[in-house]
Amino acid sequence: MIERPILIAGGNGQLGSCLRDLAALSGLSAVALGREELDLEVRDGIDRTVASIAPCMIINAAAYTAVDRAESEVGKAFSVNRDGAAALADVAWQRNIPLVHLSTDYVFDGAKSEAYDEADVPAPLNAYGASKLAGEAAVLAAHPLATVVRSSWIYSATGSNFVRTMLRLAETRPIVRVVCDQHGSPTSAAELAAALLKIAERSITDDRRIAAGIFHVSGQGTTSWHGFAEAIFDGLSRRGVRPPALEAITTEQYPCAARRPLNSRLDSSKAERVFGIRLPAWRHSLETCLDQLVGKGDTDAEGNCPGWRQRNAALSDHACGQQAVAAHL
Repeated sequence: MIERPILIAGGNGQLGSCLRDLAALSGLSAVALGREELDLEVRDGIDRTVASIAPCMIINAAAYTAVDRAESEVGKAFSVNRDGAAALADVAWQRNIPLVHLSTDYVFDGAKSEAYDEADVPAPLNAYGASKLAGEAAVLAAHPLATVVRSSWIYSATGSNFVRTMLRLAETRPIVRVVCDQHGSPTSAAELAAALLKIAERSITDDRRIAAGIFHVSGQGTTSWHGFAEAIFDGLSRRGVRPPALEAITTEQYPCAARRPLNSRLDSSKAERVFGIRLPAWRHSLETCLDQLVGKGDTDAEGNCPGWRQRNAALSDHACGQQAVAAHL
C-alpha cells in the first residue's frame, strides 16, 4: 500500500494531466505541480517543495518542448531539460526518493534503418534533442537508480499536440500538407501515463536496481506524420465529419528551424521484458482519443457529429496556418 503521495512535476502538461487523472482513478495519492508551484529553474525552491510534500516517488514530466524555438533559446532549453532535471534528481537522491524521468526519441539522428533500442548511440540533430540527451546523463549522474523513459510522438485529448492540430486544421483548411518521410510511433499520453505509474510502483516496492537505467516506451507499430494524419482524418470520416484533402510532402519541402530525424522509431521490448509493459497499437489508442474529442460516430439529421465544434472550440485559439502542421513534428 502506497501511503505517501507521488509527486508529478509538469503536472499541467498533457502527460502530467493524464498522470494526475489516472492516479486519482487508481486510488493513488498524487500531487501534480505545474511550473508556478515547481519551477525547475529555481533551484532553491525544488528542495523546499519536495521536503514539504515528502513524496514516495517523483515522476518528472516537466520539460522545455518547443523544438523549433529551442534553436534560438538553447540556454533556456538546457536550463530546464538538463540543469533543472539534474537538480530535481539530486534532491530525490539525497532524500532517497525513486525517480522516473521522461525523455524523447529526438535524442537520435534517424540514420538507423530499424527501430532504436537503448544500446544505440544517441546523436541528436537539434538543440531540443541535445538538451534532453544532456538531461538524461545529468539525471543518471545525480540519481544512479533513476529510471529514464524515452517516448515518442505523444498526444492526448488535451494540450498542444499533433492530433488536436489536425482537428483544428480540419475545420479551417480545405487542404492540409503533412510530411511523409519522417517515421515514428505515435504514443497516447494516457497509455504512457499508465506505463509510468506501473514503473513507479515497481520502483517503490521492488529492488530499485531492476528499474534503473534507460527504457523505451511507445505505442506499438509505426507510421509517418502523413500516415498519422491520414488515420486521424479517416477517424473523422467514420464519425460523420468531412475531413480536408491530405497532401504528402517531404521534409525538404517543409523547412523548419530544427532538423528532425527521418526515423525515430523506438524498440520497446526491454520495457516489456523488465516491467511487462506493452502499449496498445497506436491506431487503437488513437480511436480512443478521437472518441473523447469528436464522439463515437453518432450523427444528426444533417450528417454532422453532434458536439464536434463544441468539443473542439478551444482548438481555434491557436494560431492558424500551415506552420501549425509541423509545429510538433
